[in-house]
Amino acid sequence: MFADLRIDPSTGKPAPAQKRLKELIEEIRLADEVGLDVFGVGEHHRPDYAVSSPETILAAAASVTENIILGSAVTVLSSSDPVKIYQSFATIDLLTDGRVELMAGRGSFIESFPLFGYDLKDYHILFEEKLDLLLQINKKEQISWEGTMRAPLQNQRVLPRAMEGGLPIWLASGGTPESIQRAGTLGLPLMLAIIGGSPAQFLPHVNLYRQTYEKQGHSMENYQFGIHSHGLIGEDSKKIKDDYFPLYAAQMDRIGKDRGWPAYTRTQFNHGLSPQGALFIGEPEEVAEKIIEVIRLFGLTRFVLHMDVGAPSHSQLMKSIELLGTKVAPLVRERLNT
Repeated sequence: MFADLRIDPSTGKPAPAQKRLKELIEEIRLADEVGLDVFGVGEHHRPDYAVSSPETILAAAASVTENIILGSAVTVLSSSDPVKIYQSFATIDLLTDGRVELMAGRGSFIESFPLFGYDLKDYHILFEEKLDLLLQINKKEQISWEGTMRAPLQNQRVLPRAMEGGLPIWLASGGTPESIQRAGTLGLPLMLAIIGGSPAQFLPHVNLYRQTYEKQGHSMENYQFGIHSHGLIGEDSKKIKDDYFPLYAAQMDRIGKDRGWPAYTRTQFNHGLSPQGALFIGEPEEVAEKIIEVIRLFGLTRFVLHMDVGAPSHSQLMKSIELLGTKVAPLVRERLNT
């Protein structure tokens, strides 16, 4: 979830963040109760999203869950301090007995850079240096480090420490070869966002990641690759698609307005719904079949369904989570194991 806020079409104002955040905690609790494996929370600094600090939400979720892995999706590492980020996630790791993950990315928006005093011309070096520092902190308690974007550290202890083995750290990518190769070179799990076009078009990206990973000599026992795609599940396929289209299109248009995209059409939506498309919307059986196809296509170790694009109602999201956990996931697991 990104905790999208419903925009009032008559006023252009977003719904209250307080209500959405409380709903989000209920949604995470339900995801745990129905047996889902992982729940990711995004980071944004815009008026149409409620979460600017995923680690705060994950800490709250730690108190209402027992089994589910809690992670950021993503942490905008370029405009964050790796020391503080590590400390926050290590604290949640201890609270959850090792159920937290950190997914690092550049972010799909740029608002956090001026907000925290960073220059966009340093976009690339900020991420490279901060990722290096985060990975070093994750390996050892006492650290000396020097870069160009942050004050150096000389024999500093970073506490508290995550549980034995350190934090699981994923890299998130929108599909740039540079970021994919970085994940493979470092031997980090990769999450690829496939939110448009056809998933099969991304097969070269997956091959690049795997080839780079293997070439660097990383153990395939630790290989993890996942995709993140948009979707929503309901009991009536036609109804959920018809109800969801206006909300989804409105959000695509809001984002597209800043990026020069043309208006989002029902034709685009329908292509996404097709067997070749990247939208996972419909009844449990059809969503399960589509998930199975992409798992087999890419050799996925994780599939993440991003459900709240455009702010479906809380009741719709709760039903979608319930169906994902009680209908879709069991079908996927059963058919992949036969």
